[in-house]
Order: sequence, then C-alpha cells, then structure tokens
Amino acid sequence: MKAILKSAVIATSMLFALPALAANPIVEVETNLGDFKLELYPEKAPKTVENFLKYVEDGSYVGTQFHRVIPGFVAQGGGYDKSFMPKPSTYGEVVNESKNGLSNSRGTIAMARKQHPDSATRQFYINLQNNSNLDGNAYKHGYTVFGKVIEGFNTVEKMTTVKTVTIPETRMRDVPQQPILIEKIIISNK
Repeated sequence: MKAILKSAVIATSMLFALPALAANPIVEVETNLGDFKLELYPEKAPKTVENFLKYVEDGSYVGTQFHRVIPGFVAQGGGYDKSFMPKPSTYGEVVNESKNGLSNSRGTIAMARKQHPDSATRQFYINLQNNSNLDGNAYKHGYTVFGKVIEGFNTVEKMTTVKTVTIPETRMRDVPQQPILIEKIIISNK
C-alpha cells in the first residue's frame, strides 16, 4: 500500500513538473477602424507563422495599410505604408505550406503571394467569405492559411464599408480611399 501511494505521489509530482504546453500565438492588431485578435497555427504552418511573427516583432507592420479591400472576398495588408510606398521584404520568401489541411474560410488569415508558390513574404490577407478556390490540394499550390480572427471580426468587416478607388499610376484596384492603418500589433501571450 505504501509503495502504491509513493508511486502515485511521484507520478503526480512528475506531471506537475512537465512544462505547460505552449499555447498558439495570439496577435492583437489595432487599426484606425478598431481592433481584432488573431490566433496563429504554428503546427499547421510553422514557416509561415515564424515569418509573420518576425514582422510583428520587428514592428514593421506598424504604419502599414490594408491596401486592397474587396467586399465578399478579402482584406489584404502588410505591404505598403500610408504613403503607398512598398515596405521591404526583410526576411525573404517563405516556402508554401498551403497543403496543411487549413482552408481559406471566412475569418482566416493567409499569406498573399505572387504567381510562384514560394513567393510569399510579408503581405497577408483576411478572408471575408469562404474562398476554398484559394486552397492548395494534391494538384495545385494554394495560399497558405496560418491562423484565424478570434475576436473583432466586425472590425475586419467594417473595412469593406470604406470606399475604394483605383490608383492609375500603380494600376492598383480596390484601394481604400481613406487609409486603413495598422497602428499597433503585438504578440499578447508571449
């Protein structure tokens, strides 16, 4: 009986000695339209999450704008400052992780990229509806989903109420006439 009790005490103390499982990173984003929170999924998209968090930690997303807002599709940001100058892609391109089982569903965040699958750098977008046509599968590379808006999605939806324009010099369309700026972005559970 003493041996059983001693084993139980040892097992319990070992259980409490284990480090707590790390929670998924939570990123708080403050914009001039309101705030929202993201939960990131490093187990599903480790390289993408690592890349995104580098830009959060170095502060270079602050002062960037959501430069492309298409109601019923996406709100894209992270690549241009309020003067519409492109921000440098400090950390290079990220390998495409779009075949990770996550879908471009309403409220998820994914990396924007050029035509080449491994060309994502710093620009991201938030899905305003289910956009499964952007997913990867066995036959094509899609756009890497790496997290989800868990609070404040009404702020993201509010972005779609801002009138958009086309900038002839850059041929960029769906640009909010009044810039939607990231004022602060932090990892809140670090």
